[in-house]
This record gives sequence, C-alpha cells and structure tokens, in this order.
Amino acid sequence: MQSLFNKQVVLGVSGGIAAYKSAELIRRLRDAGAEVRVVMTNAAREFITPLTLQALSGHPVHGDLLDPAAEAAMGHIELARWADLVLIAPATADMMARLAQGRGDDLLTTLVLATDAPVAIAPAMNQAMWRDPATQHNLALLLERDVKVFGPGDGGQACGDVGPGRMLEPTDIAARAAECFERGLLAGRHVLINAGPTREAIDPVRYISNHSSGKMGFALAEAAAEAGARVTLVAGPVNLPTPARVQRVDVVSAQQMLDACLAALPADLFIASAAVADYRPDACADQKLKKTPGSDDGMPLTLVRTPDILATLASHSERPGFCVGFAAETQDLLGYARDKLQRKNLDLIIANDVSQSGIGFNSDDNAVTLIDRDLTSTHLPQASKQKLARDLISRLATRLDRH
Repeated sequence: MQSLFNKQVVLGVSGGIAAYKSAELIRRLRDAGAEVRVVMTNAAREFITPLTLQALSGHPVHGDLLDPAAEAAMGHIELARWADLVLIAPATADMMARLAQGRGDDLLTTLVLATDAPVAIAPAMNQAMWRDPATQHNLALLLERDVKVFGPGDGGQACGDVGPGRMLEPTDIAARAAECFERGLLAGRHVLINAGPTREAIDPVRYISNHSSGKMGFALAEAAAEAGARVTLVAGPVNLPTPARVQRVDVVSAQQMLDACLAALPADLFIASAAVADYRPDACADQKLKKTPGSDDGMPLTLVRTPDILATLASHSERPGFCVGFAAETQDLLGYARDKLQRKNLDLIIANDVSQSGIGFNSDDNAVTLIDRDLTSTHLPQASKQKLARDLISRLATRLDRH
C-alpha cells in the first residue's frame, strides 16, 4: 500500500455497530503512511468515543458543522480542500440515502459536497436493509456519481442474520483506498523531471542560488510514479526523501543539471520544475574571498549566463515528446508565461505567482495556471502540492495521449 504514503485521508464515521472497526482502520491507514483526520456523525458517537479516534489519528475529531472553534481551525471547506480522499466507513443505509440526495445537514455530508477529492464508502447494515430497493437505488445513484463502494462483505451480522451487509475488514478497506491512487495513466512512459534550486559557486564558501524547496517537483515525481511511469528525477540540493520507485540523480550546478537531463534522454515527458540560477560567476575563486580590513569597498562580481536547460531539451534532436515548463513570476504572470511558452517552444507552461503568501517558494500549497500552445488558460485553485501534482499528472497524461 505504498500509494497511501503521504496521502491525506478524511475518515467519516457514521452511526452503526461497525464503527468499532474504524479504530483499526485508522491504524491500518497510518501504517501505510497516510495522515488521517476523522469526522464523526452524532450517531457514531453513541458507538465509539471521539477520544479513542483522536488518540489513534493524532488529531482532534471533527463533528459539529457550526462549531466556531472547528471552523476557525479546519472547518468543512478546509477539510474538503485538505483531503486527497474522503472515506466513509462505516456508511450506514441512512448515510447512503443522505449522500444520494445531496444532503448537507451535518459536517460529514457538507464536506462531501464541498470536496473535489475522490469519495469512497464502505457500507455496513443489516442484510435486509442492504437488499431493500431504496438502498439499491441509492447505491446506483452514488455509483453514477463515481463514488467508490468498498463491499459490503457477506456473513454473520450483529443482529444474528447472515447475508450481505458486513463492513469489510479494515485491512481490506485500506487496500481498496490505496487502489484509488494507483492509476496506470503513464504506464510504459518515461517521465523526466528536474526539481529544486541550483547553486553557482563564487568561491568554496559562497554561491548564487534561487529560492526553491523542490517540493513541487518531488510531488510531481511521486504522482508520475503512482501513474505507472518510469521516472527520472534530477534534483538540485534539497533536503527531501526520494519518492518510491523514482530514480534520483543529485546535482548542484545548472551545467550538472543539464548534463544529467541530457543523459536521461529519450523521454516521453519532460517537466522542468527546477528553479535554475540564470547566472553564475565567470570564474570560481580557488580560495575564500576575503574582505579587506578597514575597507568598505564592495566586491566586483562578473556574471555570465548559465545554460538554458528547458530550451536546450525542447530544441534537442532527441526532444522529449511533450515539454512542460514552469514560470514562477511576481508580476504580469500570464504575460511572462505566454512569452516563455512561445520563446522556448514548449507544449505547456505552468504559471505560479510566487509573490502570493502561502503559495510561494518553500510553501506546502500551490495554485497554478496552465497555458497550452493555443494560449488557452486553465486555472487550478490553491491545494496541497501533492494533490495538485496528481491533478497535473492526470491532465498531462491525457494531453500526452492526444499529442
């Protein structure tokens, strides 16, 4: 269940006897690397205490739609944006009915309406309730809306009946949740991504660089690997773990990054997310440059251009099948992005305004605008970089298939 690593799961718990299994489900999700936040209905609190689920998840349990404290910290809109997956387990017959009707009369149902993340349910109810035509009609409506349904299982029930309606075991539900992120959209493709900053040495101690944590590029590499691609990640100096199933090449300077990218060709898709230093000193001093005691004179520094990695690959004889650039700007975002798209012969450019608080360099969130060769713009609102990366990879896979 590697694909649950670093995923953000909202676990909804509705009021059925199977709610006791939710405690074990939290453990299984967290064991797989997911971060879990719990939302309980009032009825669920009659079967298991919020304190139990809080202790297991490591976060306060959410329950009241109009709780001022909850709204100030992470209300339904914040939870909806935060989630990579909304999983309701157990999902009672009543919960399924309310979801099918589009109700928004408590925190959990409101959250489902507000999220754009996948929604999954694990039904749990008496076998007669499961077989009832109304429940089957609600099930059909939910499936039409792409709600994923895990189960139910078949067997003995708390009431003594035997038949369909048992909630699946937590291990099975966690495995099904992992499958929500395992898509073969890029199976058989080679994706080349560069990420992070580059450093251009002034002397053995000092260097010129750009602000960049590498988080966006690493998230893209992880999402591409999840989509089945063979991924080569050329990374500048960053302090981030290598995503699973990703081949990482560490570099320091722009020239080293260019050499590593060229060595990785051919590629089906190239995503240039690195913040490459545009200039370097014309020469690197062998020893640390010293200040002159008693002098306020400055230090002259002659800068020369570093190689343009993106333009070089986009015009190369082994040009990747689809070339994507990033434009990190502080003003005239779309104007500069369109110019870069055309000047460097790109298939798509991803523009982000790094002057905005919360989505600039080193942040965990981002908001971007995609611009294609036809200069058609598509805005993707603020979301976590992991969530945004999966959306971008899905869109790029579709464009690559049409290319």
